[in-house]
Amino acid sequence: MNKEPITLNGLNKLKEELVFLKEKKRPEIVASIAEARSHGDLKENAEYHAAKEEQSHNEGRITEINDIIARANVIDVTKLNNEGKVIFGSTVFLEDLDTGEKINYKIVGRDEADLKQKLIFFQSPIGKGLIGKNKSDLVEINTPSGIKNFEIKDVKYI
Repeated sequence: MNKEPITLNGLNKLKEELVFLKEKKRPEIVASIAEARSHGDLKENAEYHAAKEEQSHNEGRITEINDIIARANVIDVTKLNNEGKVIFGSTVFLEDLDTGEKINYKIVGRDEADLKQKLIFFQSPIGKGLIGKNKSDLVEINTPSGIKNFEIKDVKYI
């Protein structure tokens, strides 16, 4: 059973989702199934089959979250000494040397990754290219959209 790194914030979000799925979503689905059953013949009852499918997806996600939590290796970077090194959980402030654009990313686990929120998976091309580097390093990263050149302006453990 491989441990999966996860930030403290990511673990808390998963626990909140688990509570929602078990305590709110599960009873709603059970009620939907009971309602659909009361309509009679189950063979041609689309509401019943849809509710059963939703139940299957919900229970699958509950199992998945329980597995992630069981394998979680929680990393809280706020408790580490910041020596300017890019590590899992750190927030990296970059300048794109090709465009001059200033961007920042937080390096997180798979289940937390969300590019719109600037949360990148540590195994993604950019995540792999940044981990282990230091503040002020120039970094060339081969991404699916081509080679990107960055300068690491700052690294924060927040």
